Amino acid sequence: MNAVSTLAPQPITDEEVRAALDTAVAQVRRNLPTFTYSAQNHSSVGNVYPAVANDQWTAGFWPGEIWLAFEHTGEKLFRYAAQIQVQSFLHRIENRIETDHHDMGFLYSPSCIAAWKLVGDEDGRKAALLAADQLIERYQPVGGFIQAWGRKGNPNEYRYIIDCLLNLPLLYWATRETGDEKYREIALTHARTTLAHSVRPDDSTYHTFYMDPETGAPVRGATKQGYSDDSFWARGQAWGIAGMALSYRYERLPAYREAFERLLGFYLNRLPSDLVPYWDLIFTEGSDEPRDSSSASIVACGLLEMAELVEAGDAARYRDLARRMMKSLTDRYAVKDPTLSNGLVLHGTYSKKTPHNTCRGEGVDECVSWGDYYYMEALTRLSRNWSSYW
Repeated sequence: MNAVSTLAPQPITDEEVRAALDTAVAQVRRNLPTFTYSAQNHSSVGNVYPAVANDQWTAGFWPGEIWLAFEHTGEKLFRYAAQIQVQSFLHRIENRIETDHHDMGFLYSPSCIAAWKLVGDEDGRKAALLAADQLIERYQPVGGFIQAWGRKGNPNEYRYIIDCLLNLPLLYWATRETGDEKYREIALTHARTTLAHSVRPDDSTYHTFYMDPETGAPVRGATKQGYSDDSFWARGQAWGIAGMALSYRYERLPAYREAFERLLGFYLNRLPSDLVPYWDLIFTEGSDEPRDSSSASIVACGLLEMAELVEAGDAARYRDLARRMMKSLTDRYAVKDPTLSNGLVLHGTYSKKTPHNTCRGEGVDECVSWGDYYYMEALTRLSRNWSSYW
């Protein structure tokens, strides 16, 4: 892994971490009247999030921010608001409202598992276990993966995406809670499949990967949200880095750690000097393409996760990198003026439409809900000995 340039931001200090977390919590507090009984849209519109129904794959990140605010302050106000959200998530999974996809971990780990771990919320536990059951319904034994979207078994949708690594902790948790190994076994199989097929020889990653529904053999890598099938979607690379760290926590395969280093090295080598990537890593220093600040926060969390699992020398290196990334985000990307935005971090990119991808194109150069959440998570990890929601 190459060293970060000496021109990179200096590491964020503990005092700066506390100040940034205080600022984020104050923004969460301001948002409670709008989003206690509603969900937050996946991305802002003109840097302002609209309130929406709880039916998007991103809805779990906002309650995750509330729980992080509760941990930082201990204030019952945040606990009450987060538990109101839990009821919405229980209703959603019991009624299968827009749940026929793989993003159950993104939905239920920061909202409902957090509720169970922090305050013993039984409805949070119930909802998360139902979500785990829903997630394993999408498991395809032919090929050994969790199908991302579409009708199960549809040959045109017989694929997984790298993002799903972040949904697997829900399954590990479900095995711990129930004693049933089926959840863990599916998670382990999916992670191994991802490792086998999603990492290219140059250490970049495919966003999505198709498998043969008859034989389970690998077919081809592609993208839905990156610039093109053979480019390097920044958030996909970030999901891979954080996902390999989480996979290593639950199964100490040396191949996961090696993949973490390889993916991280590729990512670092494609960064501009402020350590915040463009939305696709095919674009480098001097481009006028939009950034994706959310990828930097995701990678920082992955670094801090892996730092807990390795020897002191590498742990210090990972923490130093994460602190430098967070220094850049807090200084240059974080929302400082709440009259301009109700988000936490500017300059995220949800999906940018190009002639070579299949996304709709939305949330470009905006705040994005997962970017806000992972920004708060990274600050929280730096501020205390944090017990992960994942």
